[in-house]
Amino acid sequence: MGYNSSQNINLHIYDTDINVTVPREKEEQWRKAAQLINEKLNAYFGAYKDQKGVKEILYYAMIDIALNYISEAERNDLLPITNILSQLSEEMENALK
Repeated sequence: MGYNSSQNINLHIYDTDINVTVPREKEEQWRKAAQLINEKLNAYFGAYKDQKGVKEILYYAMIDIALNYISEAERNDLLPITNILSQLSEEMENALK
């Protein structure tokens, strides 16, 4: 097959079932994303259920996920620089021998 086919899947997020159309090859990623969201929501609802409203707890979970995403993206942005610096260090050490 030379094309990407899509499929409908059902994801359970907190207290809601949602039906989404996803590329077949991305189904596992979508399911893992839903699992991560549920883990974050469960953690925040466990910690703040009697102290905060549902909407605010949802925002806390979204911020947590976004911060993790940003941190990972920044770390990945530095990886090529770190690799180059490591290589240059090694070359300088070899040249000084």
